[in-house]
Amino acid sequence: QVQLVESGGGLVQAGDSLRLSCTASGGTFRDSAMGWFRQAPGKEREFVSTIGRAGDDYYALDVKGRFAISRDNAKNTVYLQMNSLKPEDTAVYYCASRSERYASGYSTDYNYWGQGTQVTVSS
Repeated sequence: QVQLVESGGGLVQAGDSLRLSCTASGGTFRDSAMGWFRQAPGKEREFVSTIGRAGDDYYALDVKGRFAISRDNAKNTVYLQMNSLKPEDTAVYYCASRSERYASGYSTDYNYWGQGTQVTVSS
């Protein structure tokens, strides 16, 4: 059983930066692809970014160039660096893990989810 704990959310102003962290316990982190998703009020959960075992990374179009995903296998942690934040980035951000090495942008491909961390960007 894999447990994921997110941290790093908060209230910031437009243009600011935040770094989210997600630390995993259980399972084999280095063999797992990881993803970040978000859900805004009244909207469905959507893909943000994913990173595979080999470090290959992918992004949703509206965050590409502003967000960066990375992983530290020694710390069992995946990060999401968010720069140039916009009010439309406001959402609960979820970390997810899948028992495969390949990155995926589909939430249904993920086996484990964290409880989420709130990111609020004021204008």
